[in-house]
Amino acid sequence: MPERRPPGFTATNSTPLALAPNGASAMALGRGSASNGAVVLGAAVLLIGFLVMSGGPPLAEAAKYTVGDYGGWKFNVAGWTKGKTFRAGDVLEFKYNGAVHDVAAVDAAAYRSCLLPKGKKALRSGHDKVKLVKGTHYFICTVRGHCQANMKIAVNVI
Repeated sequence: MPERRPPGFTATNSTPLALAPNGASAMALGRGSASNGAVVLGAAVLLIGFLVMSGGPPLAEAAKYTVGDYGGWKFNVAGWTKGKTFRAGDVLEFKYNGAVHDVAAVDAAAYRSCLLPKGKKALRSGHDKVKLVKGTHYFICTVRGHCQANMKIAVNVI
């Protein structure tokens, strides 16, 4: 006659198994299993190996921003940067009618005064792209009266 053991004992030894509230053993739930630890460790090693071989985690792709959104580079665009986060490598696209506007990268003093410093040139293509680096960038339209009509932006880049 086979030996009768109380519930919770294994058939190979007399060591009790932990029981979950539903009566399943802890081993069946994955707790305390050496094989589960090996699987997790193996997955971690594979992930680390992949990151090392690929040069690290993927870098975020640079964002492209059309200044002024659908309206483009125009009057009263000064508040367009509000609520946006710009990062080094992002690109600003200035879209405008080159026959009536331009865009110039200037310093803070020129931004405040709306005067293009001597030796600085304005872009006039109507579709100019500027790649951003960390720091604050200032852009104005140099056509008389346009900067004063808030055709200018200050962009803080992190």
